[in-house]
Amino acid sequence: MTAEPTASASASAAPPVAKAAARSFLGLVALFLGELRDGLTMINMQSAFLIVSKSYSEKQAGILFFVFGMSQFLFQTPAGYIMDYTDHKVFWLAFASVATTCLTLITATTASEYGANLGWMIAVKFVQGAATALIPPGLNSITQGIVGADGMTRQVADNEMRNHFGTAIIVLTGSLIAFFRFPDIGILFLVSPVACAGVLFFLTKIDPKDIDHDAARGLTSASGGDKEATSDYALAEDDGTPQGGESGESSGAGGGANKQALSPIGTPSFNLSAGGEHVDGAVGPLSLLKDTTLLVFTCLVFLFHLSNGTVLPLVMQTLAIGEGSVGILMSGLCIIVAQIFMVGSAKVCGDYSGIWGRKTLFLVGLSSVPVRCLILYVLTGIKDAKMMDGGETSMALQVIILSTQVLDGVGAGVFGTMYILVTSDVSAGTGRFSLTLGLTTAAMSIGGTVSGYLGQALAEDHGYQNAFGYLGVMACAPALGYLLFMPETLHCRGGGDAKATEMSAIGEDAGEGGAENEDTPRKEIV
Repeated sequence: MTAEPTASASASAAPPVAKAAARSFLGLVALFLGELRDGLTMINMQSAFLIVSKSYSEKQAGILFFVFGMSQFLFQTPAGYIMDYTDHKVFWLAFASVATTCLTLITATTASEYGANLGWMIAVKFVQGAATALIPPGLNSITQGIVGADGMTRQVADNEMRNHFGTAIIVLTGSLIAFFRFPDIGILFLVSPVACAGVLFFLTKIDPKDIDHDAARGLTSASGGDKEATSDYALAEDDGTPQGGESGESSGAGGGANKQALSPIGTPSFNLSAGGEHVDGAVGPLSLLKDTTLLVFTCLVFLFHLSNGTVLPLVMQTLAIGEGSVGILMSGLCIIVAQIFMVGSAKVCGDYSGIWGRKTLFLVGLSSVPVRCLILYVLTGIKDAKMMDGGETSMALQVIILSTQVLDGVGAGVFGTMYILVTSDVSAGTGRFSLTLGLTTAAMSIGGTVSGYLGQALAEDHGYQNAFGYLGVMACAPALGYLLFMPETLHCRGGGDAKATEMSAIGEDAGEGGAENEDTPRKEIV
């Protein structure tokens, strides 16, 4: 019996003009969404707001953003799992955008002086972390579903450029509001719902039929051949209404149709074993844990954010504390300068990562952090010496400290683009792109979380200068680790289907006591 057309088949057959329109709207969504922590969430501006306007201590602010990051860590992988299975990716991204915007406004309107209601604020940050966990896998799975694996390099770079440019606009607007409204700066967070309105407007312009949900998961091979869909339901081409699908292999001995209701999270498999291939064509989730390249990369992502995550907030606080309205403006400019240079970094990654490879560019980004911390160590030492002598910080020194954010634009800008591309590389053909991205983003979240509290504690107990020194030493670890232990992953993209076969075979071998199957194709990572 002939099966009805699936959503993936409908998406892959979409006219080129429709796909071009979807890519255009996707770019505008990325523009208004901004970078996760400084776009709709405005997390670094929240930190400066609480310390300067609400008299929070550095440790109190660190506790809040430790909770925020831990919540992201806990919910990041489940969020990726949901995005792998749901055909409602647009809905979930819209939901996450609205939720994190509302929670940003709640933070600004309910925070009490000196952290008097710290328990309430901790609860708000926990929920906000869970909501924002849906954003990275949501945006990137929609991206891969529209452009496919072959289009990811250029489109991810374009998304990142727009993310950073949008963040620069959002933060600049908020900083100017704070400058003119100082010390009552809570109103600056009104830019978040304005940006959210833009996200929702352009999300609704994306036709769900333009999203190939198999490609979004990484089931479409890099050569362009679509893996046959074997889900338990299909979407009719005309109106997207769920229709009962049939599969001779999965519908039982009788071969009857297995109709299931279409839920917001699709029809996820809860078979988490490492062996065999699931009925939907994806490898078992635990098979990912046998991929040594992925495990090494996940550890390096954690180490990078452990050292880098808190540097920006500390620079912002260095410029803001004791400097009045000018300090708040300079603090906001920290984000803006970095975001502008991140646009250029993302552009270079998009243009040259397919030529030079992922590793070369990634090493440039990772190596910029120790250099940046060394410069900040020297500059904050000069500032501290002037303050101890009873002098004021000169505007020239403030500007020089601000200029170190150019290196943040290089480091974080390269990382933001390349970690998505490397994740796409190593997950090619597994059907677990969003889940894999959830794992790497979870490592990023927990690294940034620990970094946030560690950096604030170091600054409060040992001073800002020593904090930058310690962080600079820590930043050498991910750079050296990537140089010594990570292979070039660009070559992974050509063997997506082979990789799915390999990982399934690894799981089967483990289940059979490690017996070798000489007929199983293996993919060699160069």
